[in-house]
Order: sequence, then structure tokens, then C-alpha cells
Amino acid sequence: MHDLAARLRGLPPSLGPVRLIGVDGHAGSGKSTFAGRLAAALGGAPVLHLDDIASHDQLFAWTERLTSQVIAPLARGECAHYSPYDWRARSFGAPRPLPPAPVVLVEGVGAGRRALRPHLAGLLWMELPRDESWSRGRRRDGAEQREFWEGWVRAERAHFAFDPSRPHADLLVLQTPEGYEVLSGPKLPSEPDQNVTQGDDPPAMW
Repeated sequence: MHDLAARLRGLPPSLGPVRLIGVDGHAGSGKSTFAGRLAAALGGAPVLHLDDIASHDQLFAWTERLTSQVIAPLARGECAHYSPYDWRARSFGAPRPLPPAPVVLVEGVGAGRRALRPHLAGLLWMELPRDESWSRGRRRDGAEQREFWEGWVRAERAHFAFDPSRPHADLLVLQTPEGYEVLSGPKLPSEPDQNVTQGDDPPAMW
């Protein structure tokens, strides 16, 4: 994990002074946990959770809000301020700061969407099949969120059918009992037996 963090720090800035790293995958695939651990390995890098940008009315139609509140100010080297969505109160809260740190992680379903990719220094995809991811997510959220999940699954299917992220991933992240294994993604030329564990270097391109 620390070797991966070092490589990310060495990437060219992609958004003003920021190296914006996307962490995408199906709902329930472990994006938030992985992003938190990667942020710690990066010395406390800021993490933007797309759950704070989306809303009940706009599960995936949040590009304009993300651009105005986050992308535009970071591109100018300014501190961004975004209003996080409260999923229980169904309203947006007070603005939170997001500084133009050397590395900023943006995690959530759709972090690798077409409109965001030009601003990313790298895209990581959590390699867990969608049905297994959704099952994990349903168990995590319990019966209280059963109705929401039914609508979410339909929306996520439609989103990735129109705007898939995985084909554009630089790296695939596979959770293992020992931690994480990081493999070359579809975007990078595949090489036999080239893979990365927490203690190994990422592919040479990275």
C-alpha cells in the first residue's frame, strides 16, 4: 500500500496542482474502506465520497454539481467547498472544505465516468463482481434500505451500461485475506504475471 501511495505521489498533477485519483467499483465492493487505507498511506490525503455529491433525486446526475463545487476550484489551485448530502434528512448540509492537496482521492460509483476521466491522474477499480458487491451492500445496510437498494441496482446497471468505468481503469484492486492485490487494469497493456501486492511495486508505467 505504501509503495502504491509513493507511485501516486510521483504522478504528474492532473487538476491544477492536484493528482486526482478515482476509486470506482460497484456499490458494496469496498471502495470506501480501501480509499481510507490508501489515504492513510498517503499521509492523510483528502477523500471525497461521491455519496456526498449524489442525492435521492440525482443518483448519477451529479456531474454539474461536482464540477462547480470541486473540479473548478481545484483546477485553479483553490480550496474547494462542497455541500454533503444527508441521505436520512434528504437535504444538503453546510459546505465542507476540500483542499488542493498533492493527492486527492474521489471514491464512489461513477468516479471513473467519462466527464471526470480527463481530470484524473489515475483510476482504480475495485475488482469484485456486481452481484457479490450488491449482496455485501445489502447485508451492510440491512432491511431498512431494501427499497432503496432495489432502485439503486436498476440505476447502477443503467449508468455502467451507458458510461462504463472498468475498461478505463489503470489498476484493478482485488481484496484478499492478506490485504489487497493490485493488478494492471484494462487501460494498461497486459503483461504475463504482472501483479502487485501491498509490498510490491505497481506496474512500470506507474
